[in-house]
Amino acid sequence: MIDLNADLGEGFGRWHLTDDEQLLSVVTSANVACGFHAGDPVTMRRVCELAAERGVRVGAQVSYRDLAGFGRRAMDVPSAELAAEVAYQIGALEVFARAAGTRVSYVKPHGALYNRIVRDREQAAAVIEGVLLADASLPVLGLPGSVVLELAAKAGLPAVTEAFADRAYTDEGTLVPRGRDGAVVTDPEAIVERSLSLARSGSVDALSGARIEVRARSLCLHGDTPGAVDLARRVRERLLESGVRVEAFA
Repeated sequence: MIDLNADLGEGFGRWHLTDDEQLLSVVTSANVACGFHAGDPVTMRRVCELAAERGVRVGAQVSYRDLAGFGRRAMDVPSAELAAEVAYQIGALEVFARAAGTRVSYVKPHGALYNRIVRDREQAAAVIEGVLLADASLPVLGLPGSVVLELAAKAGLPAVTEAFADRAYTDEGTLVPRGRDGAVVTDPEAIVERSLSLARSGSVDALSGARIEVRARSLCLHGDTPGAVDLARRVRERLLESGVRVEAFA
């Protein structure tokens, strides 16, 4: 069994990045941008309504406050400030989710924040504090073996592991930084095959060629890559043909 998640609502005003409507016909969980790296109130509301219509779970994709850098720039944010900003983003999305007849079902950090809290205990603790402020029952989606999932479990929050078929891994199981050659997998067939391997065996080839274990309950399909909708459909079809059940974790 595997969940398929995608980053959605990553537009701002008249600018749109992802094909939210089409991707919501494929994925089972929607990581909705909450206005700090992308997204605006109108977009958040629209995505929540579309997700509710299709029975797709709504997740808060929380980020550093970095619209200009799309949340991918390293930042040093004081713990108290970060905790408050995480809670703020979840709360904002919850308003639109409830208005659409659904609710925020989980939290997934984005970009630089996601990568930072794999190892940074102080920033990870601030994220968990923010989640607890908003809703002490929300699952947290993150990288297997990350500090943030460790702290989530200790705080009584469901810790849910995810994998990336279109991102390269180090031998240690972390994501290769986007600035390095080979960090993003672009060949569609390779992405489909990696998705199947992650779902069925919990393993994938690292950038070095070594086979590593990456056991995940959810698989991320990035919505901002060329041909994202067709690729997402191919991944889902291959999983179902191979006997893998596609089902939301939340």
